[in-house]
Amino acid sequence: MKAVHSNWTAPRRAAAGIYYSDDFDLLTTILSALKWREKNGEIKMVTDSEGLRYYSERGMCGIWNEIGTELDNIPDKIDPKIFWAAGKIYSLIYSGTPAAVIDTDFIVWDRIAFNNLGDLAVIHDEDIYPDVYPDISHFNMKQGYIFDPDLDWRVRPANTAFYVIQNKALADLYTSEAVRFMENTVDGDGLTYMVFAEQRLLSMTAKMMGVDMYVISDLDRLFRDGERWFTHTWGMKQQMRDNSDLRADFCMRCIRRIISDFPEYEGMLRGIDELKPYF
Repeated sequence: MKAVHSNWTAPRRAAAGIYYSDDFDLLTTILSALKWREKNGEIKMVTDSEGLRYYSERGMCGIWNEIGTELDNIPDKIDPKIFWAAGKIYSLIYSGTPAAVIDTDFIVWDRIAFNNLGDLAVIHDEDIYPDVYPDISHFNMKQGYIFDPDLDWRVRPANTAFYVIQNKALADLYTSEAVRFMENTVDGDGLTYMVFAEQRLLSMTAKMMGVDMYVISDLDRLFRDGERWFTHTWGMKQQMRDNSDLRADFCMRCIRRIISDFPEYEGMLRGIDELKPYF
């Protein structure tokens, strides 16, 4: 199945003034793309012109089967400081279904039996913690905006670090509702508003359509033995930023794994300035 990576550089440029990627993020991006191609099929990077420039300068474009700049078309009304993951939603719009949507810090190590996953499968679902997934009264929306009354606020949200969607009607409803929400937000924080648009609306719209959401794993299993199948570095990124030894160990292990499994990419790795300290 075709997978989709996405990188909308506007959020980081808005926060830091320039776009950059941490060394460990570059390495998980490379492993994520190459392992998907090895085990599960083609993968496309959907980014913008700045992202294309960044990857081109590092010789990385060849890790994907295709790279496009469709995210240049995200409208200005989408605030990148609030909706920092909006690029994932738009990447699904531009890529279509069926698709496996996968974060660049998420690695699938083995083959997925897609025929067993149904119309929608997510890596895991999440508890409705009120500080992350607040009630409808939390959201400050433009006058005239109305949440669809058929949305069920009791449905457990989907974690979208990795999900497979094979139902076009569901993808269309989910992305249209997410875009409508993002375009009508007056002001908001970068947590509750983003995870509502990206994660909660996915499970809510699936429920509206009567589509079962297959849950691939759960947090306990992923923490216990997930690395046999999946690796997600989201939870350790700040630790690596704070601990140079942990960061160096992780980067060197990634480099060794890439060179072992994909030796033809060693020259690319050696040519990336951010990675030279680890050789």
